[in-house]
Amino acid sequence: MKRHETLVQQAAHAVRQAQGGRARLGFTKSSVSHFVPDPYRRDTRARVDLTSLDRLLSIDPQARTATAEPGLTFAELVRETLKHGLLPTVVPELETITVGGAVAGCSLESMSYRYGGFHDSCLEYDVLTGTGDVLTLSREHEPELFEMVHGSYGTLARLTKATFRLIPAKGFVHLTYRTHRTFEAFQADLRERCDEGDFDFVDGIVHAPDQLVLCLGRMVDSAPRVSDYRGTGIFYKSTARLAEDWLTTWDYCFRYDREAHWMTATVPPLQWKPVRATIGRPFLGSTNLLRWSERLAPILRLKRRPDVVVDVFLPARRFEEFFHWYVKDYDFWPLWIVPYRIERPYPWISDAHAARMDDTLMIDAAVYGKRNDHPTIDASEVLEKKVFELDGIKTLISRNHYDEATFWQIYSKPRYDAAKARLDPHDVFGGLYEKFRPKT
Repeated sequence: MKRHETLVQQAAHAVRQAQGGRARLGFTKSSVSHFVPDPYRRDTRARVDLTSLDRLLSIDPQARTATAEPGLTFAELVRETLKHGLLPTVVPELETITVGGAVAGCSLESMSYRYGGFHDSCLEYDVLTGTGDVLTLSREHEPELFEMVHGSYGTLARLTKATFRLIPAKGFVHLTYRTHRTFEAFQADLRERCDEGDFDFVDGIVHAPDQLVLCLGRMVDSAPRVSDYRGTGIFYKSTARLAEDWLTTWDYCFRYDREAHWMTATVPPLQWKPVRATIGRPFLGSTNLLRWSERLAPILRLKRRPDVVVDVFLPARRFEEFFHWYVKDYDFWPLWIVPYRIERPYPWISDAHAARMDDTLMIDAAVYGKRNDHPTIDASEVLEKKVFELDGIKTLISRNHYDEATFWQIYSKPRYDAAKARLDPHDVFGGLYEKFRPKT
């Protein structure tokens, strides 16, 4: 903790110096960025180094809590919590997503139908403000600021420490795959599993309009066999051909990391077994794939548009309407489906849009790698408009097309401005809309 406090004070001093000159600030961290690479994005802000804030500070096995710095990756976190037979309530699916990134971007996964997002498990944040102060926020102390920090993508304050809940874990996960041939049967099974809560993990992979696989998992103490998808095997493809499977809990948590879901499909040789066996090490895994995407950004500018990589969130009551539109007009597979429980609207969502959503269960539909080269139609913009039409919301870490008026129909400008005045009155972190407004 002494080391932690020293590093935080050094960062606070750097922010105060920059604030005096009214400079806009960015932050340097040690892990790879999980923002979708945008070949047109330019960031010329001064940088504050947070690379050393990357450690697990404590685990309390009795209270089932952990405290971590923002740069700690979930791979490192899960490695330590499993030693105590514990897991975070939500483990984002890629190994190098960090605790800070999970809070800032509202990460979720297959336990989200029960626990919400990772931020919903958080009990307390220490944040560095735009004036160089360090504040402690919780649901008991400054509750609205606490709820506004997640989903603000670092534009209100920067996380320096988080305390969050853990849950009991076992060594293995037994997976059951239920293949449905109609959307109606898949949706009914999905809703029933979410209502009954009879599995630890619930998500789905839609391989085709008539091949909808509901993936259900239970933590177990032992397994008759264990599959390994870190070599030539590909996890997501296995869900189309197996009825059940067993993974170690570690491998289940990061089952999508090797392909960054199925981004290797955009470079087909990376899915060929001989290629994977001989040169897989420097190319496979989310860290490698994302770094290669960043390196290739200058080449990507030669394309008409980047591929579509985005998560969109639909109220469960409108999921059927979305799916039938998606089959008819979008037609890109696989589609990853994750149910996500929101007990009450977050304060950063506008009251009007929260009223439109009108559901406590959201469905995350993840589109990863759709080609976007139609001469006149931007598939990214089409999807964004359809999600808004259906009362949904999308992650901002992908390409955005919102004009300012539409953006502030979704997000609460009054509450964001009030939090900004408290946490970053000189706007050294930049604004939410300005950070994500269209670049092209």
